[in-house]
Amino acid sequence: MITKSLLSDVAPVRWQTTSTRTNIRIAVQKSGRLKDASMALLSDRGIAPNQSDNDRALIVACPGNIEIVFVRHSDIPNYVQSGAADFGIVGENVLYEQDSAVAVQEKLGFGACEVMVAAPDGSPIRQLADLNGTRIATSYPNSLRKKLRDNDIDATIIQIGGAVEAAPALGLADAICDVTQTGSTLKANGLRKIGTLLRSEAVIIAGDNVGPASFIWGAS
Repeated sequence: MITKSLLSDVAPVRWQTTSTRTNIRIAVQKSGRLKDASMALLSDRGIAPNQSDNDRALIVACPGNIEIVFVRHSDIPNYVQSGAADFGIVGENVLYEQDSAVAVQEKLGFGACEVMVAAPDGSPIRQLADLNGTRIATSYPNSLRKKLRDNDIDATIIQIGGAVEAAPALGLADAICDVTQTGSTLKANGLRKIGTLLRSEAVIIAGDNVGPASFIWGAS
């Protein structure tokens, strides 16, 4: 049995990878809702940055020949898929949006959210079928496109980078597709959910360049 407390000592010995690197590299969200929980998870499993590392450093060393790389959330699958990082902690919603070719090693039980469609409170749009002929603003165009196609809905997708909830009030769109955790932002902007695309939580991912690695996360 390899325990969590021994993790940083034994992981490099049993590491399997086709990369020429000899260390283990883990990609984590640089800032945002998953960062603190991700770092707490790694610390609990024996992976913590050396105290001498600069707080602003994007690549930090940990005991046991491990590095943590801090990158944008949406970039984590690319780092892992390319082999630049061996593992990543990322939301399932990002994987679905990017259709990433990575393996999910473990669901982590934090970072729960859902990608949903919402419309203004006074709108005649009450269900997904009512989206025919409408304009939908979103930061998740691929996820939305899949949902519309699966439900045979013809709508115009308007891709924007953020503050999606403001789009209907500003006349840019008739509805939105976005991530929500509690629904409080929807309510504050006069929106109501009319359908769910998917439910998401944080997961550990690995690329094709790594072998079986459950031992890294404290498994036997």
